[in-house]
Amino acid sequence: MEPLGEKQGEAEGPRITPQLLKARTGEFALESILLLKLRGLGLVDLGCLGECLGLEWLDLSGNALTHLGPLASLRQLAVLNVSDNRLTGLEPLAACENLQSLNAAGNLLAAPGQLQCLAGLRRLEYLRLRDPLARLSNPLCSSHSYWTAVRELLPGLKVVDGQRVTGRGSELYQLCRDLDSSLRPSSSPGPRATEAQPWVEPGYWESWPTRSSSILEEACRQFQDTLQECHDLDRQANDSLAQAEQALSPAGTTASFVF
Repeated sequence: MEPLGEKQGEAEGPRITPQLLKARTGEFALESILLLKLRGLGLVDLGCLGECLGLEWLDLSGNALTHLGPLASLRQLAVLNVSDNRLTGLEPLAACENLQSLNAAGNLLAAPGQLQCLAGLRRLEYLRLRDPLARLSNPLCSSHSYWTAVRELLPGLKVVDGQRVTGRGSELYQLCRDLDSSLRPSSSPGPRATEAQPWVEPGYWESWPTRSSSILEEACRQFQDTLQECHDLDRQANDSLAQAEQALSPAGTTASFVF
């Protein structure tokens, strides 16, 4: 029995075949496949994936891919996850004119210039090249100019690495970064910490209205990741405030902090 219904060459490894796609989706015609999840299968070759011309949502994370050539024919693709692979370039994605969301964290992208191929994608709004929670990144993310370079190359982005850079919510992330900087230990004595205030207005965290969209699942996942990052930051802030309270308050007294 061949694993996953695929043929394996001695050096090639698992590849995508029509049999694999039909078995995982139940569709007889590859052009009819709209959503496809091929996560963690050890794939090294995209095979016939380029024949899925109607594909809108694609998850190829956790494989061993080194190139994305067949994806150039997927003009309807809106959401793509290729995180945790071995990619050194994204050039074929330049033809994916409907791409809105791309997760390429955990690959081998070495320089910001390798993102130039995405500059023509007018609908691209969400880009992830590093994921601290999953411990995934790219070599280019270690550069001090990484954030600035990405913003300059792709000015249309709204969310980068899970952080909103434009529109509603971007102020929150800037506030989080400022707060994190202010809570770092300092050797110089400072004034007593003031009472903390809520970060956002009431109702900000209410659930998004339900929408019928092929990218809903990916949007919900990104929202959950963002919410988890905020919870983690909130917990770290509470710990730091508790330490500051203990250090600054006289013995036997406590201060009240509202979060």
